[in-house]
Amino acid sequence: MKTLGIIPARFASTRLEGKPLKNICGKTMIQRVYEQATQALEHVYVATDDSRIEAEVNGFGGNVVMTSAAHTTGTNRCVEAYKILQKNLNIDFNAVLNIQGDEPLLEPDILTKLANCFKDPSTEMATLIRPVHDKKELLSTSDIWVVIDKNDYALYFSRAVIPHVRGIQKEDWTEHHAYYKHIGMYGFTPKAIKQFASMKQTSLEKAESLEQLRWLENGGKIKVAHTTHQAISVDTQEDLDEVIEIIQKRGIKFD
Repeated sequence: MKTLGIIPARFASTRLEGKPLKNICGKTMIQRVYEQATQALEHVYVATDDSRIEAEVNGFGGNVVMTSAAHTTGTNRCVEAYKILQKNLNIDFNAVLNIQGDEPLLEPDILTKLANCFKDPSTEMATLIRPVHDKKELLSTSDIWVVIDKNDYALYFSRAVIPHVRGIQKEDWTEHHAYYKHIGMYGFTPKAIKQFASMKQTSLEKAESLEQLRWLENGGKIKVAHTTHQAISVDTQEDLDEVIEIIQKRGIKFD
């Protein structure tokens, strides 16, 4: 099975401009994400529209493909990158993974689990979830929650904690039902990612501001893989400081 990993990266960011090039203990964020991804995948490319990011990736010996500046989502950038690479590499990929470029602590095992979903030929789209056992996490207002069926397919994603356990105090919900947080990384078959990018936004997607609901609302199915790893995205300077502190506490050494 051949899997293509694409890391969409843009320079502009409302809360942390230029974050792919932010220095994290001697290496840029984009280099850290790229190096983690290549531990799991043979074919990894950064997709960008910015010459500064292109130069950085070339500088550390990575693979990069230039895409249009008109894309409004990482998924659409991945589609263009896939089309360019499929033609240039002449490889028939079984799956395309959209890898978040702002997670420098990315665990390679996450990508392996996501890619393995496509060993089942019926899988068109896949993502990752993490079980929640600490009742304090139910109080979070920034996480995405998901409910799944017995065959590990997503039923719904929400910014609200779901499901609601009637008649029980919220802090005790984990004692009555299994809860899962969504890890925002996606895999698609080549056909599915092109279909997804061409679909119009749906009412549920707009209401929750979650693009994966577009696929569900159009009748698609999303396979989920389970992981215990916690994803840490860098959206602000405070997030960046937290990642640096974690690396320093772990005593991780870098070349």
